[in-house]
Formats: sequence, structure tokens, C-alpha cells
Amino acid sequence: MSILYMLAALGQLACWVMVLIKMFPAEGPLKGILGVFCGLYAFIWGWMNAGRLGLKNIMLAWTACFVLTIILGGMIGFSSFSAATSGMQ
Repeated sequence: MSILYMLAALGQLACWVMVLIKMFPAEGPLKGILGVFCGLYAFIWGWMNAGRLGLKNIMLAWTACFVLTIILGGMIGFSSFSAATSGMQ
């Protein structure tokens, strides 16, 4: 399960970089640097400009990877918590 989590996180990273590559020429260096330091800005900007810049598939993949990391992270955390508390009895 943790391997799937890492693959989803790697997918998010790849999508983020692809959006940044489109962001720098479209918006200039200041907003591009903002996208580097604030991934949420890059994510929102990517969805706002998905149709205009042809980012729809990348944004769908980024969203899917994001949801998958949240779900898998919760499952991994819950299983770790369960394992830790079952040993306390």
C-alpha cells in the first residue's frame, strides 16, 4: 500500500512540474516562482487554464493522484495506529 502511495505522490510531482513548465512562459517568472513555492496556486492555476493551454489531461491525472494520496495516506495512518494500539493491550 505504501508503494502505491509513493507512486501517487510521484505522479503528483510530475504533474506539478508539467504545469510549472506551462506556467512560466504564460504568466512570467513571478507567478512561476509563486507556483514553485505554493503548489496549491499551481494546482488552481492549472485548472483555471486547462482548456486554454491543453492541460486538461494533466490536471485530471494530478487530481486523481491527489485524491489517491489522501485516501492511501489515511489508510496507512489508520493501519499504523491500529498496529500500535493493538500491541498496547
